[in-house]
Amino acid sequence: MATNVHDAKTHFSKLLERASHGEDVVISKSGVPVAVLVGIDRYKPKRELGFAAGAFSMSDLTDFNAPLDPETLALFNGESEH
Repeated sequence: MATNVHDAKTHFSKLLERASHGEDVVISKSGVPVAVLVGIDRYKPKRELGFAAGAFSMSDLTDFNAPLDPETLALFNGESEH
């Protein structure tokens, strides 16, 4: 579907409804297409589970929840003299 800026402003809710159902809405200014209104489903990224399997590991000897040592904690708090 194609429309001009004035009609798009006037009927924006209806155009959003059409876009949400998969229709592309081309918006033109002075007869020149300047934008396309499309539903968000078109831009949802496909999530792939396990894509980083084996890319990193954590030592069994490291306690992930252990408090940080004072030097590292100072870096996080902006107290470093570097």
